[in-house]
Amino acid sequence: MKRFEELFGHKPVVAMVHLKALPGTPLYEGDLEGIVAAARADLLALQEAGVDAVMFGNENDRPYELRVDPASTATMAYVIGRLREEIRLPFGVDVLWDPLATMALAAATGAQFAREIFTGLYGSDMGLWEGRAAEALRYRRRLGRDDLFLLYNVSAEFASPLDTRSVVERAKSAVFSSLADAILVSGPMTGEGVDLAHLKAVKEALPQVPVLANTGVRHDTVAAILEVADGVIVGTALKREGYTFNPVDPRRAQEFMARVRAVRGR
Repeated sequence: MKRFEELFGHKPVVAMVHLKALPGTPLYEGDLEGIVAAARADLLALQEAGVDAVMFGNENDRPYELRVDPASTATMAYVIGRLREEIRLPFGVDVLWDPLATMALAAATGAQFAREIFTGLYGSDMGLWEGRAAEALRYRRRLGRDDLFLLYNVSAEFASPLDTRSVVERAKSAVFSSLADAILVSGPMTGEGVDLAHLKAVKEALPQVPVLANTGVRHDTVAAILEVADGVIVGTALKREGYTFNPVDPRRAQEFMARVRAVRGR
């Protein structure tokens, strides 16, 4: 927990910079400079709102891949490189849904943390989905990034676990057997809320491990969630009209952080 708070602070808000669709994906618009400009606008709005960290992800690269085309990782590195001198906060990366590509991107950009599905077996929109923690952590070692803080999502979005164990058992196992630095609990899809009972149960089972809500945190739920969780990851709630694939709305981001500061001040 000490390392977590040194990196993020107390009860942090990690805000998403969702990149526009990347080259080679079905929704790519053919405008690389537009991707950079949109990411810059979101980054600056989030930093101005006072979030504690930002994370770059390729949420627009639908349909998602389990082994990502190298062009996606390379383009993400290019975009982050273009913005690097403007990033004033700890930042992380997530290349959906590929743990090894995420490790490579973190090494290339100097990211301090990374998020992915590292463990478990799921039936998903993408087919049979298998965690790759052993490969990812060995790759992290080869890349010289043992310092990279890893957030393990143990309730995958767009998927159902084929593992019959409870989310609590899966979380405890991820810490013990797969060396998770922090545990994320998610709702069924991006933008959909986490089950608060699941969040409480995981936190009670892992009192010494950071446990964060990973999806669907909203203005009207963040106070209750932060009473339980050690932090939140938020994207959709900070977008115009609360829609995942819209740009960040500076007003919504500022109002969200005002509610977070009220919770921290109690």
